[in-house]
Amino acid sequence: MKLHIGGKEVKEGWKILNIQPGPGVDFVGDLSNLAQFADRSVDEIYASHVLEHVPQGGVPQTIAGLYRVLRRGGRLMIAVPDMDVLCRVFLRPDLDTKTRYEFMRIMFGGQIDDNDYHFFGWNFEFLQHFLDEAGFMSVARVDNFGLFDDTSNYRPLGEPISLNVVAIK
Repeated sequence: MKLHIGGKEVKEGWKILNIQPGPGVDFVGDLSNLAQFADRSVDEIYASHVLEHVPQGGVPQTIAGLYRVLRRGGRLMIAVPDMDVLCRVFLRPDLDTKTRYEFMRIMFGGQIDDNDYHFFGWNFEFLQHFLDEAGFMSVARVDNFGLFDDTSNYRPLGEPISLNVVAIK
């Protein structure tokens, strides 16, 4: 099985897990509790802009859950807002208030519903640390995944704001 966590875009060969029910959602559940999936039952996981919604204390358990459900040699593709990029852009003196406000919302979540809050500011150092701690064999940054049209490809002001990483179990 290929699991798209937090997804909305239906794509052949992929099952969608989302915290909210909706069209195309195959499984309703929280990223931080993957108990509905058996050990080593997933070949690939794609999780774009969902890990930042996990409270800081739950991050190790959540990543351990991702590791648990992946088969040996399985691939985790994870995208999060890149706090290094966001901070650098936010501090640009040439930004107007509206643009700076939009970047602040990327940092803290849009807060349009109870699930749209960011609890963690990710950068490569932090993400690699937690993935290594969970036991992933390799962790590599990539420009894009070429799978879904989502925030992992978002480039406001021409610069990507997403940290895109592939980790192999």
